[in-house]
Amino acid sequence: MNHGVVHIESFVEPNFGENAYVVDTGPDGVAWVIDPGLPPSPEEILDHMGRRRVRPVAIVLTHGHADHIAGVPEILRAFPRLPIHMAAAERMLLTNPVLNLSMLGGFPVRVDADEHHDLEPPGPIALGSTSWDIFDVSGHSLAGRALYCAEAGAVIVGDALFQGSIGRTDFPGSDHEKLLRNIRAHLFTLPDNTRVYSGHGPVTTIGVEKRTNPFLS
Repeated sequence: MNHGVVHIESFVEPNFGENAYVVDTGPDGVAWVIDPGLPPSPEEILDHMGRRRVRPVAIVLTHGHADHIAGVPEILRAFPRLPIHMAAAERMLLTNPVLNLSMLGGFPVRVDADEHHDLEPPGPIALGSTSWDIFDVSGHSLAGRALYCAEAGAVIVGDALFQGSIGRTDFPGSDHEKLLRNIRAHLFTLPDNTRVYSGHGPVTTIGVEKRTNPFLS
């Protein structure tokens, strides 16, 4: 979907229904790969970037749960020098299948990368000429992050907020009340027409969730 100078494309893997995203600044521009999940998402992501003729400059992870990081090794095989941007407090999940919950699913995931950058609020972080604020949306996970571009009118929230729901808070490191506080403080203060790109499910808007989300109304 086009948001002015920003294009956001989603890739849904069938097992967990996890949404990965490629955010780019247009053909021949630069791109982030966000939360690449299980196959076929990585292959679809690489094909899409080739067709768009965009150059990936980073893998950005909203959090470190298995369904959001399982595709990182395949992306890194294609682009070995890509840095990973994620919260410092969750970096340990990349190499620990127990903590990233992949052991529970029977598909242990370990991610080795040469370069890491801390994704710490308030940012900003730049993609090409666009500027993105970083929000703390922890609660589903220990240090979940959201990225908001005012120019694009879009926020990418990981598993913090869904259409009509919120992220699970029964995992190690989860905190239900903290998640609710962070959604209200950092997401519900955005303009109502801001489009919300979640880690699972369809695109929604801040205004719709403020009015109808049963966990937050």
